[in-house]
Amino acid sequence: MSRNIRRARRVKSSTIQQMPFAEIRNPFKPMELVSSDQLEVIHNTSLKILRDIGVRLDSMVALDLLKKIGADVNRATNQVKFDPALVEEMLTDIPSEFTIHARNPEKTVKIGGNALTFATVCGPSFVSDLDRGRRAGTLEDMRNFVKLSASLNIFHHEGGSGCEPLELPPETRHLDMMLAQTTLSDKGWQPCWMNTAARARDCIEMAKIALQVDDDGLRRNPGILGGVNTNSPLLFDDGQADAVIEFSRAGQPVHITPFTLAGAMSPASIGGSLVQQNAEALAGIVLGQAACRGSPTFYGHFTSNVDMKTGSPAFGTPEYAQSVIVSGQLARRYKLPIRSSNTTAAPTVDAQAAYESDMSINACVQGHINVMMHAGGWLEGGLTCSFEKLILDAELLQMQAAFLSPIDLSEDAIGFDAIAEVGVGGHFFGTKHTLERYKDAFYQPILSDWRNFETWQEDGAKTATQRANQVWKQLLHDYEKPEIDPAIEEELEAYVAKRKEEILK
Repeated sequence: MSRNIRRARRVKSSTIQQMPFAEIRNPFKPMELVSSDQLEVIHNTSLKILRDIGVRLDSMVALDLLKKIGADVNRATNQVKFDPALVEEMLTDIPSEFTIHARNPEKTVKIGGNALTFATVCGPSFVSDLDRGRRAGTLEDMRNFVKLSASLNIFHHEGGSGCEPLELPPETRHLDMMLAQTTLSDKGWQPCWMNTAARARDCIEMAKIALQVDDDGLRRNPGILGGVNTNSPLLFDDGQADAVIEFSRAGQPVHITPFTLAGAMSPASIGGSLVQQNAEALAGIVLGQAACRGSPTFYGHFTSNVDMKTGSPAFGTPEYAQSVIVSGQLARRYKLPIRSSNTTAAPTVDAQAAYESDMSINACVQGHINVMMHAGGWLEGGLTCSFEKLILDAELLQMQAAFLSPIDLSEDAIGFDAIAEVGVGGHFFGTKHTLERYKDAFYQPILSDWRNFETWQEDGAKTATQRANQVWKQLLHDYEKPEIDPAIEEELEAYVAKRKEEILK
């Protein structure tokens, strides 16, 4: 398989070396950092929080749904408490795997089990590149990021359209972002804006148009991936709760991801933060099931720590990596898929950005994370979407994908005859075995430069970040819009125009 992947890399429309689009399966056993007994401590303490403290939900619709399934709802405070037996019962019959159907069927992916899906960054207000520096995101930047996301095969999913176009009205900019996702890319996608029921419904309606299905068709074949963050500690605002309900009723997968930063929004320990994360995640999953039993509601991880000297979020830390792996254990205990992230707090694309992202990515791989959000382009703790960082991340992810490919131990690959031909003290450069594999024997990088210092210097002595700058520009130059039926695109544009008029009138 590895050799076939590498050989296929040369079949491309772009001049940039990259792997073909392909699902990634993790063949290794997941790492476990805590024992089964310790995992039960986290689980049982989470249930104690839900029973004795509860969570607040500022949504009347959510409160009604939770009341109907037997939760203890205090209408005066919007506080909801859950009996442990109710939580345990509501965790049954949730799909452990599901499929996200892309506009291009060849880019449909499965979520769950040992599948690993990479999605690009979602949510930054700022964008950066070497040419123009850090700046407020624009419509052009956002559209360019979606084009790059569509062009890089290592990304299975358009994770959130990169930066927000801040020059557009905040009430309607989600429509422009989703229009870009549905027309400039043919991969599955996730909306950035899941903070009101109306915006969640816009996403659902645009997915129906893009995939040309009705409500039942979208429910049978989910086409979008939603996600909400809780307002830690122990709070769901009305918009987030209502968005969960909309997606669950539409049969669309939604991950519940508490925003727990140890020392700020959760206890100043990873153990305590994991307990709180788990309580909040379970409460959100129960809400999704209360809205529609059997809907694909799943587990989300985002626990990290803050710098206790400044209060700033820290990402890609050892503590973050630990929380990823333990969260993977919790998700497997509940037989649910799990989402986590590739993160860094670095303000620029440098060695810090690389080693923090590498720490995050490795933890996601070792912890058997199913959906890696922000896998490409995340910078500055998620405040910035970086074009060079997108390319650096693509390199890191391609290396992981190659690492996860099986080693070919066939007789032909081993090359016993070549070993016999060379014998003692020779070299293999000119053997038939080597020449047959000359161009695709090993991983071919996007960015890495394996020449010696003298030839590297003669060719301009460009750093990896400078080469990344050249790569994303080349990809944009080579970009070809994926095929889309003009009638579908017109219908999407008409929906966006109609909704803008309704919202802004």
